[in-house]
Amino acid sequence: MRDEMDVLRRFNRAWSQRVGVLDESFLDSGRPLGPSRVLFEIGDAPGGAIGVRELRDRLGLDAGHLSRLLRRLEGDGLVTTTADPDDARRRIARLTAAGSRAWRDLEERSDRVAHDILAPLSGSSRARLADALRTADALVRAATVRFAEVDAGQQQARAAMDAYFAELAERFPAGFDPGPPADPAVYAPPNGRFFVAASDGVAIACGGIQRLGDRVAEIKRMWVDPAWRGRGIATRLLTHLERTAAADGFDVVRLDTNPVLAEAIAMYRRAGYREIPRYNDNPYAGLWFEKAV
Repeated sequence: MRDEMDVLRRFNRAWSQRVGVLDESFLDSGRPLGPSRVLFEIGDAPGGAIGVRELRDRLGLDAGHLSRLLRRLEGDGLVTTTADPDDARRRIARLTAAGSRAWRDLEERSDRVAHDILAPLSGSSRARLADALRTADALVRAATVRFAEVDAGQQQARAAMDAYFAELAERFPAGFDPGPPADPAVYAPPNGRFFVAASDGVAIACGGIQRLGDRVAEIKRMWVDPAWRGRGIATRLLTHLERTAAADGFDVVRLDTNPVLAEAIAMYRRAGYREIPRYNDNPYAGLWFEKAV
């Protein structure tokens, strides 16, 4: 990957210089990039307010660093942080009137920088750049999502599984009924594990393993948002689940699938799964696979 790594690093250096990342005052706003980005994310949220936990997930920041950035913005009179009236455990970051003005100013400054970069180019060159950046954005986002282990009853996990069930109901000729919710404990150690990948705080993939026997695990609820497919996330997720199963002491993983899901079946075969006889009573399954890990 040496050539590709060099290209990416060269682009990072050029881009960070040209959009003002290196400046002490980002876009001459009087603030560095860090607090400016936090200000932008709060202002970009509906109503100029967002949960601190959601903000942290969206930006990928640790709690201490985000707290320091918020304190700076609070000290500047741009943001308030208060308890959620509906849930005292949850804190909400909200723009003040001065913060709203600062956010609009930041938007205008960002637009000017974007305009100045694009203006010297011809129309066709601007279109080529936009297409290239659109592709780069999609691939970089896909490459940098991480699979976080979560409680299967957690909100993001439930949202991902609900989206998965809705897609199955749409694709299966006779629809799909998931039945009563599974006990999250089946996806908790030592019985199993559950993972979610999120981008900007929104779940875009999920998958779990659960124990079938002493040395056999089953891969379940594996799903990638349709908008994110074709970027290698499903293959990465499958590999992650297999490696997790192996690390937990399982020798074999199994899975079932419906014949309608041709893309998934092709991926399983490429990954080395072999077809086996039925091993469960899932009424929606038509194919069963197994792989040594």
